[in-house]
Amino acid sequence: MPKKKPKEGKPQVHEDLQGFEMSINEFGQIITNTPIEKLNHFLNKNVEDKKLKDREDLDDIKTGKGE
Repeated sequence: MPKKKPKEGKPQVHEDLQGFEMSINEFGQIITNTPIEKLNHFLNKNVEDKKLKDREDLDDIKTGKGE
């Protein structure tokens, strides 16, 4: 079976994450050019957490009022 050729160019990303790049160094650490706080805020706003779906303060968590 032939090996897959690596894709060239940059992948499509959400408009809020334009310019986001991620890599893994030789020690297994994740290196990004975007602060973790910005990524967490984006994920809280756009991804539903199954563990939190029954909480009453879910809207506060999504908007960042609980911080």
